[in-house]
Amino acid sequence: MPDLPQPSMPQTGPEPKAVIPAATAIIFRHGRDGEAAEILMVQRSRAMRFAGGAAVFPGGRVDPADHALAERLAPRADRALTAARIAAIRETLEETGLAIAVTRKIPAAEAIAARRMLLEDGALAPVLDRFGWALDLEALTPFAHWCPDFHRAFDTRFFLADLGTGDVDIAVDETENTHLFWTSAQSALDKARAGEISVIFPTQRNLERLAQFATFAQAHAHARRTPVRKITPFAAERDGERWLMIPEGLGYPILGEPAASTDRG
Repeated sequence: MPDLPQPSMPQTGPEPKAVIPAATAIIFRHGRDGEAAEILMVQRSRAMRFAGGAAVFPGGRVDPADHALAERLAPRADRALTAARIAAIRETLEETGLAIAVTRKIPAAEAIAARRMLLEDGALAPVLDRFGWALDLEALTPFAHWCPDFHRAFDTRFFLADLGTGDVDIAVDETENTHLFWTSAQSALDKARAGEISVIFPTQRNLERLAQFATFAQAHAHARRTPVRKITPFAAERDGERWLMIPEGLGYPILGEPAASTDRG
């Protein structure tokens, strides 16, 4: 009896890792008395699963409502990029009380009311409708895109934004975060080195990159001419020691550090 053809077996392999889209805003204001520009950082609650206790830039995950608003505001634009910009705006208002990338100056009392509404509703669209806000999405300049190689990692887009004046009211949300502070990028690095704050690996690398520039204009020009490609840190051996590294050519002056001293969040 001739051999019958055997049914083909389905090809199996590692399942693709699920990631969580996220966005963060690196918000600049003028430095004081000719000093370097300052950026806004938040210190996360130690109870948070991700980066508990660390100093980070304002931000969080991209929600379905952000995608819906992206479709409404810019139906022909890159949906993922637009939704990430909206998430960065929403999370900044929620976490700090700052209204960024709005086409008109927002009085402090209005920002407080808008934040209260956002915390109750959870979506930015009703806030825009209620207060008649229009967004300037291009005011958020793509700076970086990071995504570690593990299941349910945060796939995070970083954006630059400029407040200009330093006369702004901010207040911590007292849920995910415990402290807000303005600092130059170099000062943040100095504080981290002295043990005054802790920073995770992506924040460390981005602060080093930002510390190359004294003004928002310089950082913005650098971001416009530097390619934004997804960065996935990888392990490498250096002199018998395991290091955590990132690729070259994406604007970062320091590409890694010993894995034993790395805080990955």
